[in-house]
Amino acid sequence: MTIDQKIALWSSSIFDAQTQKEVHNLKQKPAALHDAFYTELRFGTGGMRGIMGVGTNRINKYTLGRCTQGLANFLNEKNSKASVVVAYDSRHQSQSLAQEVAAVLSANNIKVYLFTDLRTTPELSFAVRYFRAQAGIVLTASHNPPEYNGYKVYGPDGGQIVPPMDQSIMNFIQNVSYDAIQFGPPQAKIHAVDQEVDAAYWNTVLNLMPEEDTATKDLKIVFTSLHGTAITAIPKVMALAGFKNLSIVKSQMHPDGDFPTVKSPNPEDPAALELALLQAKKENADLVIGTDPDCDRLGVVFRSNKIGDYIFLDGNQLMILLTDYVLRTLSRDNTLGDKYFIATTIVSSPLMQKIAAFYNVKCITTLTGFKWIAEAIAKNPDQTFICGGEESYGFLIGDAVRDKDAVSAALLCAEMTESLKQKEKTLLDQLIYCYQTYGFSKQRLIAIQKEGAAGVKAIQKWMQQFRQKPPKSLGNSPLVTLADYKMGKEINLKTGIEKPLNLPHSNVIQFTCENGSIISMRPSGTEPKIKFYLSVNGNYQSELSWESNQAQLDKLLDQIETDLGL
Repeated sequence: MTIDQKIALWSSSIFDAQTQKEVHNLKQKPAALHDAFYTELRFGTGGMRGIMGVGTNRINKYTLGRCTQGLANFLNEKNSKASVVVAYDSRHQSQSLAQEVAAVLSANNIKVYLFTDLRTTPELSFAVRYFRAQAGIVLTASHNPPEYNGYKVYGPDGGQIVPPMDQSIMNFIQNVSYDAIQFGPPQAKIHAVDQEVDAAYWNTVLNLMPEEDTATKDLKIVFTSLHGTAITAIPKVMALAGFKNLSIVKSQMHPDGDFPTVKSPNPEDPAALELALLQAKKENADLVIGTDPDCDRLGVVFRSNKIGDYIFLDGNQLMILLTDYVLRTLSRDNTLGDKYFIATTIVSSPLMQKIAAFYNVKCITTLTGFKWIAEAIAKNPDQTFICGGEESYGFLIGDAVRDKDAVSAALLCAEMTESLKQKEKTLLDQLIYCYQTYGFSKQRLIAIQKEGAAGVKAIQKWMQQFRQKPPKSLGNSPLVTLADYKMGKEINLKTGIEKPLNLPHSNVIQFTCENGSIISMRPSGTEPKIKFYLSVNGNYQSELSWESNQAQLDKLLDQIETDLGL
């Protein structure tokens, strides 16, 4: 269907009067009209996200209705008594869109468990397994700007859909015409859920924590939900765990889709935690924790006596610390072995493999996106998943949830920090220990925004150039291999020998240098961006300060960034 045909369709009586009016108004803005209809939103690494508005390239009741109708058709073909859990976050229209989605499912004779108020994404994943539902849906755009919303679909294992299920559902969606969407009634199949699932989820999180003698729990914590869903879970879980000194950033505690106090509600960005940090300094807090709107990402800042200031942890550092803490604690009482495993992704810190080897457990490395870690759990039922993480501030302990979970990660971080505090140590002391034990490594993420159809073409051209003409060296170190996950092969650039990659195909290119540096690039699956992941390593020199050690690797990262022309 051409753009003009799409516009004509959306101007017809199939769509409500308000939608028709908005399409008519867009016709006065040709560039905006083209962007709204030139393509269709599709599932990426973190579901489907887009700007809210009318059009096939926007999040609205019709694009989500079509997706939900396709999902309903898929489920009804597989199961005569299907059920779906639906949740939503604090974004604009999330509640109304969740109700529309629930209505479509109900009209298709599918039982719906609908949260009546906002809830975290990890609780939605938990609820799918709790109710033994065939699918889950959460309305969220994670950490994207206020004009965005999104739609994540989960399978019966509680993980986001992956091949071949995702393609099967998309095939059903493609066969749905807009006039075939059943928006309801009836509503009889919709069942409200809240406190029952809350209590079960909170207790599960508490039971996941490693057993340590941290009875005092006098840790001073400052917490911000950044106007999102974490306010429904983290304060309660912290209190149940015995952490009484939790101070909430009040100006950010109320759910608000405008996210008025931050430029971006993303704990990856230190600026998002500025108000929490100011409060921590006033209160002399030990720890700052902040979450994104749907509470799957965790940002952490801690007080260091060694340098007399607060330090931001990046996603890799937090993952390394939490993984080391969990394995170290479990190893005291259990003999870990290859029946246990941890998981990470191809763009995350390579230290995860070294930590696994140290504790004699397996490490499974997946494609980017936590749905692949969830798939690894599902595909290894005879092995015990301990924990896993990715560079984008995501971590999971245990398999009751099948997505990154900032609730359990926040509590785990508090337990770890409290344990160290009782030994008169901080997270910095433990991080340095990890670098000295497993190797010194540092990562940097560079994300470049490319908007609209022109941006898509620019990103495609960039990826093509790196595939066809890789650089000879990066950071003064010759390239050794080129791993092309789209083609499913790794090429030795010195010998020309190729070998297959045992992962699903994905539009990712990864260079490995002679000195061990790893440089990955991929288009974002949920945003109009291309992302470059730089990873370098060295030896942590105890005679040098923390800052000096960091500066040495930063210099190498700067050189690679320059060599790439970024």
